[in-house]
Amino acid sequence: MTDDDFSFHATREKPVRIKSDEDIQTFNGSWYRGESTNFIPSKKMLQASSAFRRFIIKGYEPPAPFIDKSTVVTAFGSCFAQNISKWLLDNGYNVLGKKLNLNSHIIRFGEGLVNTFAIREQLEWAFENRSLEEGLWFGENKEIVLPDDDVRDATKTLLMKTETLIITVGLSEVWFDKVSGRAFWRTVPAENFDNERHGFRLTTVEENRENLEKIVELRDRYIPDCNIIFTLSPIPLMATFRDINCISANTVSKSILRIALDDLMGKKHDRVYYFPSYELVKEVYPDPFDDDNRHPKKPYIQEIMQLFARAYCADT
Repeated sequence: MTDDDFSFHATREKPVRIKSDEDIQTFNGSWYRGESTNFIPSKKMLQASSAFRRFIIKGYEPPAPFIDKSTVVTAFGSCFAQNISKWLLDNGYNVLGKKLNLNSHIIRFGEGLVNTFAIREQLEWAFENRSLEEGLWFGENKEIVLPDDDVRDATKTLLMKTETLIITVGLSEVWFDKVSGRAFWRTVPAENFDNERHGFRLTTVEENRENLEKIVELRDRYIPDCNIIFTLSPIPLMATFRDINCISANTVSKSILRIALDDLMGKKHDRVYYFPSYELVKEVYPDPFDDDNRHPKKPYIQEIMQLFARAYCADT
C-alpha cells in the first residue's frame, strides 16, 4: 500500500471519510480545518505497511537516509540511546564510542546523561573547556566523577569525528547544586546528600528549549557537517521526588521535553531531525512495557529500530 491508497472526502454538510484498504475513519465535516489537516489513524490503519511514513514520522522524515556502514555515529543520553547503539553495532554500523577504548563520560556514563542540562554541559566542557566544579557528577556506582583534562580531550576527539549524533533526552526533573545552580547527571547518593547544598526541581520548557538550542549551536560552531537526531526516551520515571503520583509526574516530565523538542524542530535547523520513538511506544503499541512497567518489550525495541533504519539508514 502507498500513501495514494489513503484518501479523504468531505463537504460542508457531509462527514469527512478517511479511507484505506484496512478501514474508514469518519469525522464531522462541517468544521474549517486549515490548509494542512492530519487525522488520527484508526488501529486498523496503523497496521498498513505505509502507516509509519503517513502517521508516525510524517513531518520529521529526512529527504533521504544518511547513515551508511561507514558513517561515524555517536549515541548517548538515556538508556534508550543504548538500545540504538547496540542495534546499530549489531548490524554492522560504525558506532564510534563502542569501537574505541575512549575514556569519555558520554560513553562510560552516557546512560546517566538524561537531562538536557547535563548533555549541554558535556558538549560545552568538551568543545569550549568550560570550567566545572568537582563533586557535581556521579557515576552509575555512586562514585564522584571528576572533570579530568584527559577525559575532556577524549570526549572532544570523539565528538569531532562524529558524523551523526543521536541524543536521547529523558528527564525534566533534576537535582541541582544550590550554590552553582548546575544540574546533576542523576540523583545524589544518600551518603553525599547535603540539604544545604543539594536541591530538587522541575525544569521548564523554556530552560530545556534553551539547552537544546545551545546543543545545536555548538554543533554548528564545531562540527557543522554533523547530523543530529533527537529522540525522547519512552522509559518513564522510576520515581518522582514531587509530592504527586509518579504516573502524573512522568506525564508532566515527558511533556515538557516533548514541547521543547517541538519548538526546536519548528525552527527548521539544518541537519537536525527528530525520531518519534516516544510516540511509537506510548501511542502505537498495545501493552508496550515489560512487567516492571518501565522498559519496552524487546520485540517492540527491535521493531522501533527497524523503523529507525527505514528512515535514516541507507544500508538496510
